[in-house]
Amino acid sequence: MTESLQPGSIVLFHNAALHTPEALPSILEFMQQNGYTVVPIGQLIYTENYTIDHAGRQWPAREEKTAS
Repeated sequence: MTESLQPGSIVLFHNAALHTPEALPSILEFMQQNGYTVVPIGQLIYTENYTIDHAGRQWPAREEKTAS
């Protein structure tokens, strides 16, 4: 799993996965030792002036032009 990491990666762990509890500490340690910052997903989602497309990508919201 760690060979696929690159800047900007989002790593998802399912709560009910069979080996997540025992694998998580070593994966997090590896990431931190290699300069990655681990944050909750909520810190990565922009809530103002952005929209999320059908693929889950965030884009700056388009400004609506009003008639003058």
